[in-house]
Amino acid sequence: MNLIIGLGNVGTKYAFTRHNAGFMVIDYIAMQQNESFKENSKLKSLITKIKINNEDTILIKPTTYMNLSGEAIRAVIDYYKIDIENTLVVYDDLSLDLGKIRFRGSGSDGGHNGIKSVIQHLGTNKFSRLKIGIGPQPGIPSEAFVLQNFGQEQLDDLKKVIQNSAEAIEYYFANGIEKTQNKYN
Repeated sequence: MNLIIGLGNVGTKYAFTRHNAGFMVIDYIAMQQNESFKENSKLKSLITKIKINNEDTILIKPTTYMNLSGEAIRAVIDYYKIDIENTLVVYDDLSLDLGKIRFRGSGSDGGHNGIKSVIQHLGTNKFSRLKIGIGPQPGIPSEAFVLQNFGQEQLDDLKKVIQNSAEAIEYYFANGIEKTQNKYN
């Protein structure tokens, strides 16, 4: 069984903010398979199940808000007994321009509080991740920038990167991190 985690913040206030790029990608994947998310308060997540490459795959959106995402991920991994090697975390990255994506098999939190929480609760930084570019950041604090909505002029690029990310995720689960990095990074 595979697990895809989209990081973001719950609530309509945050729905189209840059920080919710991870939510947007897995919402698109679920929509492509005509699935919708249901809240599981015990697992602190919105959850749905789909098939990717004929493999059972759970999609989650933590309801803990970004900075506590690791709590929900740990709960889901423990409940479903999913190997960390079968997980993929999808999230926004300030250092990448909008339209760019980057896969990594491990790494630091890079200043991202959601990833910091994931590393803390999983006890490792060795999990696969897909970074969705939301930059470039103007001369304002990161905390303010990530909570802004995407601009109207960015919507075409946003739509393309969400679709590209969904295709890349399917490729990742069929081919592994190295081949995916070679093709999409």
